[in-house]
Amino acid sequence: MPHKPTIAILGAGNMGSALAGGLITDKYPAKNIWLSDLSAERLEHLHKTLGVNVTVDNDKAIQQAEVIVFAVKPQIMPKIVKSLANTIHAHKPLIMSIAAGIREESIQKWVGGNMPIVRIMPNTPALIGCGASGLFANQFVSEEQHDLAESIMRSVGVAVWLAHEKWIDTVTALSGSGPAYFFLVIEALQMAAEDLGLPADVARLLSLQTAYGATRMALESEKHVKELRQQVTSAGGTTERAISVLEEGNIRKLLAKALQAAKQRSEELASTLSDDK
Repeated sequence: MPHKPTIAILGAGNMGSALAGGLITDKYPAKNIWLSDLSAERLEHLHKTLGVNVTVDNDKAIQQAEVIVFAVKPQIMPKIVKSLANTIHAHKPLIMSIAAGIREESIQKWVGGNMPIVRIMPNTPALIGCGASGLFANQFVSEEQHDLAESIMRSVGVAVWLAHEKWIDTVTALSGSGPAYFFLVIEALQMAAEDLGLPADVARLLSLQTAYGATRMALESEKHVKELRQQVTSAGGTTERAISVLEEGNIRKLLAKALQAAKQRSEELASTLSDDK
């Protein structure tokens, strides 16, 4: 049986528990997973439901770990990493960070240098196994660790490697913040349908199923989304008239401005959070 590295996930909030759950669903052995958190109640629940090892002691969680996943709030990341630096540097595990805005350079400085680090920007659909994550690996990550990091993130959705760390900010703007954009569109369509006379429950179900169906078609088709859109847009029909209204409102430019604003804010937060405190 192939060796299964011990994985320590520090932080048992939404994303940390989702990763643990995804790994268990993927048949990763529970005995090789450690979860650490301040909430003993949350840990007890996860131990009962997932069967993983749990502890309120971060140092205990990482003692035998070959992979450490930092799933803690960015504001407390410096303190936690520094407190574990000696143990980390002694064992040289793969470090995976999903703490938004914390740059690889900062983590490297806090742990003492020359450590394999993968930065990750996941998104909230990872909570239901439908996440979209962007990953960046530094030069110390081995091929084996590269594959391991990818498999961990694939347990909760799609994982895409980024050639440059600066692209993390764009991924933040696209898929990190992206679910909110689609929720807004669904919300707007539902409200508009209600204004046109549909009952709220009907408008909600049709809006959600239409969004789901369109996304699934795009994922499963080899055709470009532009071609899929054109197939629905018959000349002189209802869809063409609706699309023309959206184009006249410059929807493309508006979305581009939204992504640019989110990317800029991500860069600002990264500059603030990555300062050594």
